[in-house]
Amino acid sequence: MKYLFVLCFLFQVISMSANAQSYKYHTVKKGETVFSISQSYSIDEEDIYKYNPEAKNGIGIDEKLVIPISENKTEVSSNTETSATPVSFKEHQVKKKETLYSLSKEYGVSIDHIKRYNKQLYSKELQIGETIQIPVGSIPAENVVVNNSPASSNQSEKPVVERPVNTNRSGNPQNFKTREHIVLPQETKYGIARKYGMTLKELDEMNPKIEILQPGMMIRVGTAVLDEEPVIITDDRFRFYEVKPQETLYRLSKKFQVSQDSLIRLNPALTEGLKFGMVLKVPKKDGNFEEEDASYTGMGSESQSKVDLKSFINNRDTKEIALMLPFHLDKVDADSIPTYRNAILNERVIRISLDFHSGVLMAVEKAKSLGISTNLKVYDTRRSTGEVSNILRTNNFDNVDAVIGPLIQDVTETVAGALENKNIPVINPLSNRSMKGYGNLFQSRPSEEFLRSKMVDYIARNASGKNVIVVADSKSNAIKNELMSAVPSARTVNPSDNFVSEAKLAEVMSSGENWVILESENMNLISSVAAALNRLTRNNRITLLTTNKNNGYESDVISNNHLGKLRLHYPSVDKEFDTQQVDEFVKEYSKKFKVQPNQYAVRGYDLTMDVLLRLASAEDLYESFEKYPGYTEYYESKFHYLMKPEGGYTNDAIYILNLNEDLTITEANDL
Repeated sequence: MKYLFVLCFLFQVISMSANAQSYKYHTVKKGETVFSISQSYSIDEEDIYKYNPEAKNGIGIDEKLVIPISENKTEVSSNTETSATPVSFKEHQVKKKETLYSLSKEYGVSIDHIKRYNKQLYSKELQIGETIQIPVGSIPAENVVVNNSPASSNQSEKPVVERPVNTNRSGNPQNFKTREHIVLPQETKYGIARKYGMTLKELDEMNPKIEILQPGMMIRVGTAVLDEEPVIITDDRFRFYEVKPQETLYRLSKKFQVSQDSLIRLNPALTEGLKFGMVLKVPKKDGNFEEEDASYTGMGSESQSKVDLKSFINNRDTKEIALMLPFHLDKVDADSIPTYRNAILNERVIRISLDFHSGVLMAVEKAKSLGISTNLKVYDTRRSTGEVSNILRTNNFDNVDAVIGPLIQDVTETVAGALENKNIPVINPLSNRSMKGYGNLFQSRPSEEFLRSKMVDYIARNASGKNVIVVADSKSNAIKNELMSAVPSARTVNPSDNFVSEAKLAEVMSSGENWVILESENMNLISSVAAALNRLTRNNRITLLTTNKNNGYESDVISNNHLGKLRLHYPSVDKEFDTQQVDEFVKEYSKKFKVQPNQYAVRGYDLTMDVLLRLASAEDLYESFEKYPGYTEYYESKFHYLMKPEGGYTNDAIYILNLNEDLTITEANDL
């Protein structure tokens, strides 16, 4: 389904180009009239007046008119390109303290031309010792496309002129060739900047007195013209976006939920590399964004803020909740309670169910103190699709507000499929496996792939200025490639027989901050890297990170003291449950159940509390997501549900955690 979605999206991109309105501008020549010009372009006089209303008062020689070109008519134009002189190159090995600016001065060539022939410099800084190609001699001018009137073959028009511009996008003095551009109807600064490969800052510097664009207005622009026609976006599926500092193509593909190849298809200039300040055409996620809203963050600023639903309780109706868990009560004999007790001790799923159920009961009691009444009905699924089908068949679910559970994937899918036509939400509490796209199915636990993706995004956001080193075994090649795409400047260290020596790691260390990303489930490799890095911390600043804190990190051969000293960073669905900060909950739970709550009890409380508060603050669960787009957070978990392309919803609210040297765990904030 995901690939089908991408293919459909690409088809839409290709299709919209064929339906876009095209425009040209025409320079009036001696003897020409509006009528003769309209005949030259096979359009009506009214078409010219529509886009050039001042022409009704007459036109003059050298005046420029906006001409609409119908997409089903052949355009007649001639293109003039400046010839490119062959370029010779000199190899230069980067020395300490050298910068792109100093090299541009030394060789008398612009920074952009150096980057053009060393495309890795668009995404990373110069590296001491690396060899780059410096273009010397004659530098090829940008191709300049001049649209001339089809009424004349006169090539004497020269819109490209040498004009000094104060700064380039790096803030360094530089000269630009500029040309004139007539503003077309519906054009924006974003669209014009994108068409000519400029940043908004450069466009404003060339036109300091122009604040608001008007059709027919003449402005100065650069000479690099994108080799594609649509400069005006009339399709509400797309918008413009200005590239922020340190953003990468990987981050943008995640932000706009589209593949990197699709972004390049939409923006051919990306084949030359991504640049800070570049204006891109990107897909909208919905129709609520303004075309020039450059503050777009992928989820929207509202969804990134925390909301306390206790402040919005207004629906006091009794909440009908069905709780479905595998208790296996069929194993209980009235005369053999000890037998069931033994079954509990030996059956992990039953223990989890009972712990989760205890947390649910605590949430129902808490909701009652807030004025929320709950009618909780508990069903034993016995981990059987046949049993839940029987439950659904023999019980009336018409008035149920939400189903919490079941635990198991196939049993959950059976319940969601049966209740989809009633639009009754089914919230799976623990499974992180991909499930069928039923429209009423909510996965409250993000998948491991989603956790990895969020951690990669965190690394990409904060990798600037750090020496990033990726250590990955052969089973982790996929995530290794993803990390290298997100941080192109990262170095790699390949393990040998699940071992990495201290000497090998020391070779890639720098005097600054070192981020080592370890990707493996092998406890021997994890142990060797952690031990080696721990010794290297005597002379180096090192942080250890991973996209997957798996069971390998829990092995007895792994020293927690080593991990703490290395400030291990990792993604997690739940933050660490701190009994010191939630004394009231712990005391109430311990009093009721004679034992302290574990992670499943806390999860049961958090999830149920979220469901009850959402139902109490809106007409139903679906409306609550529209009314309160922010995330909710409780003792150990937070929730923010997004609709999945294949159907249903998933919780995308996670934590990036940091193990401290004193072995406490805190949230890691972006640096």
